[in-house]
Amino acid sequence: MLKKSLLGAALASLLALPALAQIQIAVVGPLTGANAAYGEQMKAGALQAVADLNKAGGLLGKKIVLNIGDDACDPKQAVSVANQMATKKVALVAGHYCSGSSIPASKVYLEEGVLQISPASTNPKFTDEGGWGTFRTCGRDDQQGLVAGQYLAKHYKTQKIAILHDNSAYGKGLADETRKALNGAGVKEATYDAYTPGEKDYSAVVSRLKQAGISVIYIGGYHTESALIIKQAKEQGMKATLVGGDALVTKEFWQIAGPAGEGTLMTFSPDPRKNAVAAKVVKEFTDKKIDPEGYVLYTYATIQIWAEAVKKAGTTDPKKVATALKASGPWPSVIGPVSFDKNGDVTSGAYVMYIWDAKGNYNQM
Repeated sequence: MLKKSLLGAALASLLALPALAQIQIAVVGPLTGANAAYGEQMKAGALQAVADLNKAGGLLGKKIVLNIGDDACDPKQAVSVANQMATKKVALVAGHYCSGSSIPASKVYLEEGVLQISPASTNPKFTDEGGWGTFRTCGRDDQQGLVAGQYLAKHYKTQKIAILHDNSAYGKGLADETRKALNGAGVKEATYDAYTPGEKDYSAVVSRLKQAGISVIYIGGYHTESALIIKQAKEQGMKATLVGGDALVTKEFWQIAGPAGEGTLMTFSPDPRKNAVAAKVVKEFTDKKIDPEGYVLYTYATIQIWAEAVKKAGTTDPKKVATALKASGPWPSVIGPVSFDKNGDVTSGAYVMYIWDAKGNYNQM
């Protein structure tokens, strides 16, 4: 009886101890659906960033716990996930990926007092119409479209250029910015049209392009449809060049397009994998057989920068951290030093051109 009594007292004592202090944060992106490859990039970056922070002792003496949300790049699901994360009182949401998800979700975060930093949403409206807690660590489509439009005008001004988009916030926004820059450089596109995302057969779209004598196809949209369109264009005998945006920065593009993807051009920021400051973290990924392409390092940097701002502010309070993010900097990160303007945009959103080679790799030009 004495042993049972002592055991019971010890158990009661343990239960009475306060739980280890934790800081809840989240990463939200498309883990299902056509853009799941990017959700996996974000998840990988977030998991490694949190693991590294906890290995170094956590933050403010507390362990960081990562919540993972799937919005499938669907606006309604994004709002639902945003409400779930707000209920959990997360200190940060690293997300979302699609601008069409980030923009409506940001309204929830703003109302609920949650800090949101997207590593990937490029539509200008995201921050232009955002509030105190809306940030991004990537560039904007008016920067990306400018580079694409000027490149098209310089290298393809004598050829027939088609501009297509998928009517999404990201796709149409990028296509419109590219079109504006192209026209501003004195070149008019031969055709401007929309296509329906999610289909498997784009032969009708390709037939219209072929009939119009199109030799350059610019697509504001995601990698799956872009890959299918260029593949089916080559199957119809077209020798057109595909040009796209940062949504083509995944090996899954090549898996779908195959050899038809050779020569495809795209805009993205200078490859963060080649940053000297990222070498240690890149090795952590490659040791795990993970290629930190696309938005892996951008998501890692998002959490890394937030953690530095928390240390600076001495608290995880979202509004105080947001103030620190804008007031201080540049913040050191695996994508290089990052500073934010009053809107929450990075002050150096540079874009360059990449090309897909015959071996299925993309390289900066």
